[in-house]
Amino acid sequence: MKKLDNFSNCLRVLRRADFGMAEHDEIYRTGVVSQFNLTFELAWKAVMEVLRLHGVSGAETGSPREILQLAYKHGFINDEPVWLMMLKRRNMSIHIYDEDKVNEMLVLIRERFISAFDVLEKDLGDKVREIQ
Repeated sequence: MKKLDNFSNCLRVLRRADFGMAEHDEIYRTGVVSQFNLTFELAWKAVMEVLRLHGVSGAETGSPREILQLAYKHGFINDEPVWLMMLKRRNMSIHIYDEDKVNEMLVLIRERFISAFDVLEKDLGDKVREIQ
């Protein structure tokens, strides 16, 4: 499934981020945050596609928030608060100008968000295999 493959490929890049380097290099830091944003975008779109494949009503269209809430309701994601925090942080990251906020974002990406993406990747793969 193309959307899931795109998400997985993007996540693979994010997993390789060197967070030590990000502490000292502004451009690298910006790149990690941008990679997170892209990974998040591809994640919710993959979720929407897998929901559609499973015939979940309401998955045809929707905002990222609506799709994430629908996915939680139907057991496609298991930690709605983390995913809604990711959505909020993704939306805020476009306008981060404070270095402390960027550093906070990097910690969240490293300590919470990558692991949530990992769980999603596995769970969506399982959901796709269920219908094959």
